[in-house]
Amino acid sequence: MKKLADYTKTDVLIVGAGVAGLYCALNLPDNLNIIIITKGELEECDSYLAQGGICMLRDENDYDSYFEDTMRAGHYENNTESVDIMLRSSQDVVRDLIKYGTRFEKDEKGNLAFTREGAHSAPRILYHEDITGKEITSHLLKAVKKLPNVTLYENVTMVDIISSDMKNDLNPYCQGIVAQLGNENGKLIRILSNEVVLACGGIGGLYEHSTNYAILTGDALAISLKHGIKLRNIDYIQIHPTTLYSQKPGRAFLISESVRGEGGILLNDKGVRFTDELQPRDVVTKAIHDEMARTGQKHVWLSMEDIPTDIIKSHFKHIYEHCLEEGYDCTKEPIPVVPAQHYFMGGVDVNSDSRTSMEQLYAVGETSCNGVHGANRLASNSLLESLVFAKRAALKIAEEYDNTRYDEELADMIDVHEYENMEQIVSTYKESVLSEIERMKKYHEQHNNEIKRRRPDSVSA
Repeated sequence: MKKLADYTKTDVLIVGAGVAGLYCALNLPDNLNIIIITKGELEECDSYLAQGGICMLRDENDYDSYFEDTMRAGHYENNTESVDIMLRSSQDVVRDLIKYGTRFEKDEKGNLAFTREGAHSAPRILYHEDITGKEITSHLLKAVKKLPNVTLYENVTMVDIISSDMKNDLNPYCQGIVAQLGNENGKLIRILSNEVVLACGGIGGLYEHSTNYAILTGDALAISLKHGIKLRNIDYIQIHPTTLYSQKPGRAFLISESVRGEGGILLNDKGVRFTDELQPRDVVTKAIHDEMARTGQKHVWLSMEDIPTDIIKSHFKHIYEHCLEEGYDCTKEPIPVVPAQHYFMGGVDVNSDSRTSMEQLYAVGETSCNGVHGANRLASNSLLESLVFAKRAALKIAEEYDNTRYDEELADMIDVHEYENMEQIVSTYKESVLSEIERMKKYHEQHNNEIKRRRPDSVSA
């Protein structure tokens, strides 16, 4: 792995090496020099953790159903243009993934096999065992490594962006980042770039219980707040209903939505089923929390008794093996599950081409918010959304690259010594993001209460 110099110049810089960042690089012109940095190791991203699968519009007859499922799960707060783009682009994305080597499950006739998850009215989810994210991401990474115009760097943390707002530019543009190499005592460097793509992942590292890697701490959000870059709905945070309950510290182990899609049922401490498991995630999560509060228990139970053993050991192989390591044989007994922070529907506000409110700065994947998920994400839309809009970012960059602005003086105006107290910077960034989440939460609560207050008047009128 190459090392970054104190001062590096490139054409496009991508911050993050999950599916969004990798697929963006694969769709950029091969005459552009591209740098991809990642905060941890290359495989230390949430894209590798996605278990269930990736949605695909099966045919035109599925469009209305898929569209409605996505809207209903998102409480109809979704951006309809973004939803339409995602659905219409899904088959092309899947063809690309297969071209790069992704091995989706097939039926006995050799056709793609589809499964169903909660809040889906039909099976439309492609999968590879219960490690679909790893299957997709590993093949994209392999393809990126073959590109001569792309260089990957591990253990590089974005600390700030370099922007023309330093010159009081009324229409500022991004021209790179300040980054730190290695740990908190690592060297501070500048990476200059004509275009920057934020693909930094979610915010799970801000929470005590999360399915995310701890390094995902919403850095892009904090930096956006600092520079006045628009954010959207950052209080829209999804809790996954079923993670394996454990008293061990560390990242919560996800029990895929598709377990319930294939017949898994939720039981209370008396072995009684208490909810419809195929409702949207937020509804199932509330039902679990309500049941835990009623019974005083720290978890509920997930039974796979209605799922054939061979399906558990093949489709859910890694879940089965992990449960065994924790002392549970899910082919013979229920497993304890509890909700945990899982996915971030809000983020850096972007348009349908993944452009932020600052010129020459894009955001893709979980870091961004184009409104496709609304207030609650439909299961297995995350990988698809990341890929669709990462490609659109790449195509827009290619289209407008010749018109990018660049000012040599900006790099020299950066004093890297301002960033030496990383402990304080990390603390400040975390506090700013959590404070903004709470502010937006209160705003949405007041907005919703106002709507409820007015509704009787409008009805009587």
